[in-house]
Amino acid sequence: MSRLFKIVTVLVILAGVGYGGYFGYKAYLASKKTPDLAVPIGETLGRVALPVPDVKFTDVTAAAGIHFTHFSGATGSKLLPETMGSGVVVIDFNNDHRPDLLFVNSCPWPGQPQPDKPPCLALYRNNGDGTFTDVTVAAGLNVTLYGVGACVGDFDNDGFEDLFVTCVGGHRLFKNIDGKRFEDITAKAGVAGPGIWPKDESSEAFLKHAPPIPFGTSATFVDYDGDGKLDLFVCHYCTWSPAIDLGIKSTLTGIGRTYQQPTSLEGNQCSLYRNKGDGTFEDVSEVAGVRVTEVDGTDENARKRSVGKSLGVILFDADGDGWPDLLVANDTVRNFLFHNVPDGKGGRKFEEKGLQSGVAYALAAARGGMGIDVGEYKPGQQAVMIANFANEPTTFLVLINKARLLFADQAGATGLEGPSKGPLKFGSFFFDYDLDGRLDILTANGHIDPDITKLQEKQTYQQAAQLFWNTGSVFEPVTIASSGADLFKPLVGRGSVYLDFDGDGDLDVVLTENNGPAKLLRNDQKTGHHWLRLNLQGDGVNSNRSAIGAEVTVEAGGRTYVRTITGARGYLSQSELTVTVGLGKIDTIDKVTVRWPGKKADSQSWTQLKCDTLYRLKQGDAKEAVETFGTK
Repeated sequence: MSRLFKIVTVLVILAGVGYGGYFGYKAYLASKKTPDLAVPIGETLGRVALPVPDVKFTDVTAAAGIHFTHFSGATGSKLLPETMGSGVVVIDFNNDHRPDLLFVNSCPWPGQPQPDKPPCLALYRNNGDGTFTDVTVAAGLNVTLYGVGACVGDFDNDGFEDLFVTCVGGHRLFKNIDGKRFEDITAKAGVAGPGIWPKDESSEAFLKHAPPIPFGTSATFVDYDGDGKLDLFVCHYCTWSPAIDLGIKSTLTGIGRTYQQPTSLEGNQCSLYRNKGDGTFEDVSEVAGVRVTEVDGTDENARKRSVGKSLGVILFDADGDGWPDLLVANDTVRNFLFHNVPDGKGGRKFEEKGLQSGVAYALAAARGGMGIDVGEYKPGQQAVMIANFANEPTTFLVLINKARLLFADQAGATGLEGPSKGPLKFGSFFFDYDLDGRLDILTANGHIDPDITKLQEKQTYQQAAQLFWNTGSVFEPVTIASSGADLFKPLVGRGSVYLDFDGDGDLDVVLTENNGPAKLLRNDQKTGHHWLRLNLQGDGVNSNRSAIGAEVTVEAGGRTYVRTITGARGYLSQSELTVTVGLGKIDTIDKVTVRWPGKKADSQSWTQLKCDTLYRLKQGDAKEAVETFGTK
């Protein structure tokens, strides 16, 4: 590589850092000359819209017995965590093969009055008849904390899914006790993270609190070293405390104080905790290579600065070598790709390769990265989707070369660039909502500033979700006419998940709202398309019980579908671990192959499976490994 080429490369990277994401955020908000790039639901730019299937989503929140409302704790001081909202996870906590829901909640800031009923986590048990029952108190989860995100996984391989919650002020790990209740084992496990929640301070003292407070966001369970035990990867946002936040001027004429822009705050670090197998974890962030720093200056005493401002993480095997890699979406700084490699000592570690792989920037600029997901959007073609800030399109990173770990942003070529540009996007995921075999896209949207309309008249605080149908070549925006008004009712969208809560084989949707009520939207598709649902269970020795990291290949009717069992998905959330494969008109399944996670990376195949059926596939003898839980 010539010296000139190196210089040009550095200049391009610096340009991306200088102009990405929220650069000039205050000026962007203050200037009414900023182009308004909001695009109405269903509108395409520069081409004729294509017809999409008629699949209605119906709001059944009240009828299903879900009454969760998020509490942000906002009091007018405009502290940055108040903008984050919270996540939702799908968890089958009692092993009845029906997906339950766990909503994360926040709480009042120290010194503020407590509501009559303090906000807490909320666990809803699926009754199997289209309704849910609030079992929070019985399950021991009526815990008040400033929660942000969550993830689910059976970390102790006892057959019951455990729960990890990220927080402002120290994280929590809850062990599932026999599917009946949860026990807080954070202190013993050693995963709270640095710092504390200053709970006994007055309001005045809290606002002057200067030492950094942990600011967790998304997290995922992952068996990075292949020992059959789930480890834990935790994203952190910026280095934050009330005094740091309020000590940086953030005001606009006619509005007063605005929420702090992340570009004004120091970065932070992701954490990786290795599961020791005895109920405790070891912080291996440094030795495992997930701490990312840059040097300010060139002399030997130059300060090392934390780079990350991480909001989303997705697990997938980018190079197909059987080891899980991690891609992290960062806000206003470059994204990370943690490539899983040998550590030279018989173990594993990560090498950060975001710049080399092409995932660090989109068009040489850092964006406001929030939610993230990965999926096979075309046969044999994987892509990573990152939900970005308002007036930034969704980033769509197509894996163009596995061997060299090369990605290219193809948002324009796939039809996403124009329609996705206007909204402020948070929750995001791939899912096949019409069961035609192609993965579609949903994003939950909503602004961070309640006063945004005063500055940009066509931007709003509450925003409609967006749904994109995969035509096989481009993603077509879905309209109210095709999917109904319920899905597109404006809200301050944040976390989102998919699940089949009613057992009919298609995927329903949950959306959460910052400081507002959650919504359950039932998928009422009547396409007649066939499907296959697979729930995997590792043996707990060679592979983790949750089978996180497994790769599923379904061969049917001359087509091949590949799906990965990930942990966290989207923004602060985790969808169901059960895999749904839409088959369209195909009604015969030839073979299902599972490559189990772990050092051995054993593969196992099943034949003679029926469509329109949910199976549990257990690692072991294929003759005894299939159990049928129901048919359509």
